[in-house]
Amino acid sequence: MIRKASAVWNGTLKEGHGNLSTESGVLNETQYSYKTRFEDGKGTNPEELIGAAHSGCFTMQLSAFLAEEDFPAESLKTKSEITFEDGVVSKSHLILEGKVPNISEEKFLEIANNAKEKCPLSKLLDTEITLDAKLVK
Repeated sequence: MIRKASAVWNGTLKEGHGNLSTESGVLNETQYSYKTRFEDGKGTNPEELIGAAHSGCFTMQLSAFLAEEDFPAESLKTKSEITFEDGVVSKSHLILEGKVPNISEEKFLEIANNAKEKCPLSKLLDTEITLDAKLVK
């Protein structure tokens, strides 16, 4: 399987602008710029997209691992905080809230941490990855 995306950039870093597109069409010439990356401009940025991809990948992996252990999740909600400092993505912090019937807190944390380590995007990211997980009833 190969997934495709593209970027176009025009101009200098600070004054320029660009757009991002994905093969699926979910992103279709979506605007990004210096302001959307380093300030509060309208549009997206690479770190935001990494956060969305990492939280999505982790949540799917966790769902699979829970089902394998006969603990199908009722709901899993994951937020990601990507730290970008000194020109490096230095951390991805996952914040998970899971509603999983008939599972102990200990087992939930064990499976969640396993998913954090084994999701394909965690393996791709060469950075510190942390997790705060909360089981809700």
